[in-house]
Amino acid sequence: MQQSDNNMAAGSGCKRVAVVGSLTQAMLNFRSDLIREMVAAGHQVYAFATDYTEQSEALVRELGAIPVPYHLNRFSHNPFKDLATSWQLYRLFKQLRIDISFCYFVKPVIFGTLAAWLAKVPYRVAKIEGLGRAFIEPPEGAGLRCRLVRRVQVALYRFVLPKAQQVFLLNPDDYQDLIHHYQIPISKLTMLNGIGTCLARYPYHPPQLDPIRFIFVGRLLQEKGIRYFLQAAKRIKASHPAVEFVVVGQPDTAKGSISKDELKEAVDTGLLVYPGLVNNVVDYLAEASVFVLPSYYREGVPRSTQEAMAVGLPVITTDMPGCRETVEQGKNGFLIPPHNVDALTEQMLYFIHHPEQIEIMGQCSRQLAEQKFDVVKINQQIIAALRLTSNRPDVSKQHSEQPT
Repeated sequence: MQQSDNNMAAGSGCKRVAVVGSLTQAMLNFRSDLIREMVAAGHQVYAFATDYTEQSEALVRELGAIPVPYHLNRFSHNPFKDLATSWQLYRLFKQLRIDISFCYFVKPVIFGTLAAWLAKVPYRVAKIEGLGRAFIEPPEGAGLRCRLVRRVQVALYRFVLPKAQQVFLLNPDDYQDLIHHYQIPISKLTMLNGIGTCLARYPYHPPQLDPIRFIFVGRLLQEKGIRYFLQAAKRIKASHPAVEFVVVGQPDTAKGSISKDELKEAVDTGLLVYPGLVNNVVDYLAEASVFVLPSYYREGVPRSTQEAMAVGLPVITTDMPGCRETVEQGKNGFLIPPHNVDALTEQMLYFIHHPEQIEIMGQCSRQLAEQKFDVVKINQQIIAALRLTSNRPDVSKQHSEQPT
């Protein structure tokens, strides 16, 4: 095993890279720039996801990658199902002769990295984009089940992460928890400023001021703060009926997701504008005034907030890991305590009463996005860490076989 680790080719030649996530929507929305850069450098990319359709497979192929479907239960705590996932990935890695495994999100990191180690994949990379649901602190406090799941997840990290030659983290809170609090040994760790956003695709727009429009973008999970957003909207609508509230996203299959009936009632009563899940989120951000994410999820650094900052929106979000990396208090927005609808309402009202601050803070958001969240710079860090040097003249040697 050690000999295989040491034989990671740092030199020339096409590398066969497995990019392992979960949902195709996340793959297309958040990994497309990275996949394109890997392909442009002359490497063969296999995009592993769990919910491929004919349409999403075609979109992944347009990136130059090969779609690879596999099975993963995102929310199950059944160890036999999770081990079955590792076994399936192990066989696929062996079959495709993968050189580099690049796993992101909690379960793919754990069970994909384990599979890559068993398959003797020469170079294994784990990208932890927030500690996830097990580390959520709900308003009533973490229950026994949550604490048990957290302990299991930490134990799995302690077993798996030392088997990765490279680990990426996105915020200093995760570093503090994993390295200092839980003392997980990691051979090489790199801190990134989030996953980044394409500044060209999310250009600056002067914010909408008439009417003032607050926007929430993301999965409609309770822990993302969607219900706090609705509660604050009800309070403000009572005294400021012209103010608009927009929600972009769709209900999730996870427990605690807002229901379609709740959304319909909010739309029917005039509380919300709800276009659903859209492919042109930048257009909705460009027509908004202030971005709001009252999340208490253990985020990495929310991509939705980075996109809103790039467009030039002030941000209201929680003083929580990941979220706090997107706000300089009072400069480009406000941090509020989690679970605090009063504080959320107060900061929304601030922008209603001081509309001149919307453009001032929005310009600061754009500047911060350029400094910290440029996806080109972040992807350069990743590709350098993976030692994926350009082999473009050698593309004829790229492999094209698919798993059977």
